[in-house]
Amino acid sequence: MKNIKVGIIGGAGYTAGELIRLLINHPNAELDFVYSTSNAGNKISNIHQDLMGDLDMKFTDTVNPNVDVLFLCLGHGNSVKFLSANTFSATTKIIDLGNDFRLEKDKVFNGKTFVYGLPELQRDAIKKADYIANPGCFATAIQLALLPLAEKGLLTNDVHINAVTGATGAGTSLSETSHFPWRDNNFSYYKPFTHQHLGEINQSVKQLQNGFTSEILFMPNRGNFSRGIFATVYTNFEGTLEEAKAMFEAFYKDAKFTFVSDEVLHLKQVVNTNKCLIHLHKHNNKLLVTSIIDNLLKGASGQAIQNMNLMFGLEETTGLQLKATYF
Repeated sequence: MKNIKVGIIGGAGYTAGELIRLLINHPNAELDFVYSTSNAGNKISNIHQDLMGDLDMKFTDTVNPNVDVLFLCLGHGNSVKFLSANTFSATTKIIDLGNDFRLEKDKVFNGKTFVYGLPELQRDAIKKADYIANPGCFATAIQLALLPLAEKGLLTNDVHINAVTGATGAGTSLSETSHFPWRDNNFSYYKPFTHQHLGEINQSVKQLQNGFTSEILFMPNRGNFSRGIFATVYTNFEGTLEEAKAMFEAFYKDAKFTFVSDEVLHLKQVVNTNKCLIHLHKHNNKLLVTSIIDNLLKGASGQAIQNMNLMFGLEETTGLQLKATYF
């Protein structure tokens, strides 16, 4: 097939930087423009310095309305504003990395219906979609820990979640809690029980287990590392550990990036990859599910490329066979 012509909106942030890195090494993609009003005219490699020697393109403040696919890497709430102010070809597919279109109540915008883009849940729908709402990073890790249980109707009690994210999850804008002297050698929680990703997590759980009425109790934490999410999820489970493993392995048997491990997990196994690794542990009547991802890849840009591959009929793993930063 011909190369997929790609545009990126909001090109200076972490997710855009990862998208660019993936796209310039993707065998079926051609980067057409990277839009950033604050950096227009500057070399992309001056901002994303890991691309020095790989890319000689500059940021622009104009768009090509006829690209094949448009990635929106804007702050939450800004995708609606951008699409209201800019018109693209009827054949341009759109993948939004923000949270504007993830919930059922928000999925239709200006005649465009956005499909929730978690491939392990919605692969067939993504293949037919023109518009994708890419999942949140915490939401990806947590949903992949819960969906096999939801499919079997086994989430009958409250679900307890502790998840830690790296500093890149907060974006490039400097704040007190992302400032190095504060973050280094430090640990804290934020938005206890109220994190914005709970909406999409509950939505996907209820998609598989319509009668789910228990609470999902989520404690998000800030870690003193750059990237990755380490989530531990536990709830009541009356079956054996072997039965749980069989259930998870069956659910993910066709998944290209999600794997169940017999070994206890650590973040370096997934950093710089599009993988999600899952580990199960049984204690009395509780099942503990550990789920780990790279927040910028499987939690954002890598999953966006995975969705692009599905939308254009490519092998799902194209351009995403990445090596973990293990040591």
